[in-house]
Amino acid sequence: MERVNGGGTQVKALSEHVYDYIWTRIQRGEWREHEKIPSIRLLASELNVHRLTVFKAYQRLKEDKKVYVKDKSGYYVHPGGLLPFDDLDSPIVSSYVQKSHLSEIHRVPATYQFSYALIDPNLLPNRYFSEYVKEIFDLYPKVLSTYSTVQGDEELRHVLARHFAHQHHFHVGADDILITSGSQQAIDLLARLLIQPMDAVLIERPTYSAAIDIFRQQGAKLLPVDIHPNGYDLEQVESYMIQHKPRLFYLNPTFHNPTGYTIPAKQRKQLVELAERHRCFLLEDDTFHDIYFDREPPLPLFSYSTEGYVVYIRSFSKYVAPGLRIAAVCLRPALMKHLFTLKALSDNGSPLLNQKIFLHYFSSARLQQHLEKLRIALNVRKSIMEEELSLTDWTWSSPAGGLNLWVKLPPSVPMDELLAKSIEKSISFVPGSICDPLKEKKAWMRLSYSYINEKQLREGVRQLIQLSRELNHAHTHF
Repeated sequence: MERVNGGGTQVKALSEHVYDYIWTRIQRGEWREHEKIPSIRLLASELNVHRLTVFKAYQRLKEDKKVYVKDKSGYYVHPGGLLPFDDLDSPIVSSYVQKSHLSEIHRVPATYQFSYALIDPNLLPNRYFSEYVKEIFDLYPKVLSTYSTVQGDEELRHVLARHFAHQHHFHVGADDILITSGSQQAIDLLARLLIQPMDAVLIERPTYSAAIDIFRQQGAKLLPVDIHPNGYDLEQVESYMIQHKPRLFYLNPTFHNPTGYTIPAKQRKQLVELAERHRCFLLEDDTFHDIYFDREPPLPLFSYSTEGYVVYIRSFSKYVAPGLRIAAVCLRPALMKHLFTLKALSDNGSPLLNQKIFLHYFSSARLQQHLEKLRIALNVRKSIMEEELSLTDWTWSSPAGGLNLWVKLPPSVPMDELLAKSIEKSISFVPGSICDPLKEKKAWMRLSYSYINEKQLREGVRQLIQLSRELNHAHTHF
């Protein structure tokens, strides 16, 4: 980062970035209450900025009562700022308020599990796999006696390259694909590859909450881009690209998590053109591509890429066998060699057995039969949830695929209280603010209809609606 040695607007802008960087690390719990934070000199050296820039940021943090000063000792984290609901003991509510980590939500057991964007295990080919694994050991008797290559099993990468060419018109070979242990590992590796502290990153609002955490952990400055049923405001996207020169734009354009929206084909092509013009990587997370209910979604953005600015992540685990944790990253050779190194440092290659099991199921006729039945079952469950919600004044856009509904409640229902009451009744959901880089979508929730059976689905939604009505009544008659 360029050093700035004088006053003026550039120092002011940098100081705001430094402010966000420090505050994010405090919110993540890297520095606890009353703990000393790095000196001005040390942080200026770490971020490669002038000490005056860091001083300005620290002064603002002090004014906002996020840090305090001890004479001749330095700056310390101010107590009390992160616990607005410390009287609510539930760990899930604590997560919602303090960390907003989806993993904390998932830690809480619930009978009516609407927070899992996973498929009911009873809808997956469990019996087939239990018998099929024996065949894998016959085909590959030494599969447990060796590691996979770091890039992933070559046979699997060749099969995926042919699949992508046939289905999506990708021009990739096996050497352009890297196998990861799920899409989240892929996002993490790519964030470490592409992002340095203070880099600008465009991110959808709302978005996959784990991606928010990953990019913040890298010290990125997040610039939210609102997603709508008909796509993005491309004028806003281009303005951000011109003004902030972002390193990448993380997007989930097909059956988007959490909204379920799908970006139209015309915008996909325009986005790739913008990315190439302004040299901004598009990190395309395509987790739900095969989970459609009517017709297939548009081609991935990667299909339109000619200059290598689209990086494609395709996960297969959710609808085959989540325990296999298989995802593929498609990218050009200039980036692959560096991603290869990070993957080697991370785990030296995803488990070979998992890749071989997935390979032979993916290549079989059973997969297409399974997908056709699965789409019907998930569409039925979506319809059940929507049928129950239609009796309320809640609003949502019905998705054409995916696993979630993005639902807006009336302002008279406080989300934090609904969450706490729901946990008492063994109901879980994802509060909208967890999916919001600005933490402001407090009237929204993500409800996943895919994990529990139809009977539980109907019962759980009815109970959730009843809890909201009780809270609404209590607040309107207070």
